[in-house]
Amino acid sequence: MTETHRPKTIVTRKLPAAVEARMAELFDLELNASDVPMTEAQLKEAVARCEVFVPTVSDDITADVLSAAGSQLKLIANFGVGVDHIDLAAARAKDILVTNTPGVLTEDTADMVMALILAVPRRLAEGEKQVRAGKWRGWAPTGMLGHRVNGKRLGIIGMGRIGRAVAQRARAFGLEIHYHNRHRLPDQVEEELAATHHEDLDDMLADIDILTINCPYTSETRHLIDEQRLALLGSDVYIINAARGEIIDEQALTDALEKGTIAGAGLDVYENEPHIGERLLALENVVLLPHLGSATFEGREAMGDRVIANIRVWADGHRPPDQVLEGWA
Repeated sequence: MTETHRPKTIVTRKLPAAVEARMAELFDLELNASDVPMTEAQLKEAVARCEVFVPTVSDDITADVLSAAGSQLKLIANFGVGVDHIDLAAARAKDILVTNTPGVLTEDTADMVMALILAVPRRLAEGEKQVRAGKWRGWAPTGMLGHRVNGKRLGIIGMGRIGRAVAQRARAFGLEIHYHNRHRLPDQVEEELAATHHEDLDDMLADIDILTINCPYTSETRHLIDEQRLALLGSDVYIINAARGEIIDEQALTDALEKGTIAGAGLDVYENEPHIGERLLALENVVLLPHLGSATFEGREAMGDRVIANIRVWADGHRPPDQVLEGWA
């Protein structure tokens, strides 16, 4: 990047202080100090006058928003891995590159998934609430009984970086690994993870004790887990989702949890974030988290570093290292 060119860069949400400071040194930077998500009108106004736009998952970058983009907007440097909130076709039509931040969130998200795998069957959230409410009367032989995870069959949908990291952690806790993926893993990787591949998702769902969603959200994975597939799970099965809420039909999931046709769920994402249905909130057999999968100091700063690197490489006239291409998922 030449010293004279400081691309006009607009960031939609407040980022870690160190990231904002570094960006301010390098770019003609405009920040959102309020940290309130921008309205559609504000998003349109921003893309109309910046060269680089830095959105997050909380911003819906639709074709309508991008229709307001000026010809000077050439890069959307997304602060995050998933880009399902960006209309990639509309961006391509306007010759706007899109980048993301892959790899840096793998360990943090896998840790969160593993925490939910442990928390839901062992009823940790229920127990914590009982203690805080003053309802705990001491140890009892049948008090707050849950299920051990050792020896259980874990089904993983999506064996990318995060899915494999979850499998590594789960093996250490004695879980048996099963997975469904668009492409089967190489034999060596399957052997390392002691993982059993299921070409047919429905077959896997009928043969597991815990299900974790770790695939990207695309048009093909919307409501991948619907009423019919929930019915394939046993009444003692737990569901974990730290990927995208839209992958599960939330109303069907709520119905199943209320009826007891599945045992419980651990959710870090929701279909209509930040709104969570009252019925889901009322359930005791669900652990509900506020989209914490990547919420570590280290992870968020690493995301910022990748955003900065993508902008600098683009400004130097080269292809950004994390450019999102067609078929990215």
